[in-house]
Amino acid sequence: MTPPEAPQAVQTFGFQQVDVFSSVPLRGNPLAVVENADTLPDAKMAALAHWTNLSETTFLLNPSQPNADYRVRIFTPYSELPFAGHPTLGSCHVWLSSRVLPEGRDILQESGAGLVRIRRDGNRLAFAAPDLLRKGAVEPDLLAKIRKGLNLSEKDVVAAEWVDNGPGWLALLLKDRNAVLALKPDFAEIAGIRVGVVAPTPGDDEADFEVRAFSAAGFEDPVTGSLNAGIAQWLTGTGIAASAYVARQGTVLGRSGKVYVTRSDKDVWIGGDVVTCVKGQISL
Repeated sequence: MTPPEAPQAVQTFGFQQVDVFSSVPLRGNPLAVVENADTLPDAKMAALAHWTNLSETTFLLNPSQPNADYRVRIFTPYSELPFAGHPTLGSCHVWLSSRVLPEGRDILQESGAGLVRIRRDGNRLAFAAPDLLRKGAVEPDLLAKIRKGLNLSEKDVVAAEWVDNGPGWLALLLKDRNAVLALKPDFAEIAGIRVGVVAPTPGDDEADFEVRAFSAAGFEDPVTGSLNAGIAQWLTGTGIAASAYVARQGTVLGRSGKVYVTRSDKDVWIGGDVVTCVKGQISL
């Protein structure tokens, strides 16, 4: 008979659940954040991310690089990511909630992808888009597979580009917002591929582009910072978009996420509001 496992000591951590890319609760992309998680084992991090079943759960730790303000680890329900956009802004929002920094001071977040610079503009946060790890045209065979999975013809796709800054995104540019909103993806056909779709929204007072994100795991993501960062570098770099624009995402899912893009001489900034929905403690 196998002896029972010895009980493990329970630890208590600060915990917040925030909504990112929205100033209104329940309209953006939710994120769970565990504070001061240096003593939490990797297995417990992974188990909690699986339990929350959110697209990402993050853990704030002391930095290992001298210039960083804090370190973040980002977990999906099934794996760890080196970088993701809405967890970057949401984690920074939680980190800032327990401290006061001088106005105008940028925050340096350490992640698996390196240091990410974050700035504050009133209540809004923005991160400097990391360099693309892969860019350029999507291979014809892969593009044909994606078109089949999205039920698109060759003439429906204006352009297609790799916009991978870590998670593996590629993006399709369509003609208009209605074409984006009408998509009904066959997730079995595009399994294992992260596909973003974007189109201009002329005459729309709230947003300049409509975006949707189809994950490699078979679901649609409500509002996606990493995808929007890659798309922004592509669109502003080629002149398809102006140096400042607003992207809307999540419409089909009943969300109303807003991503505020600004291109400066050196960086493309990806901004959004963050609102706290749950704040307390979690025992693990």
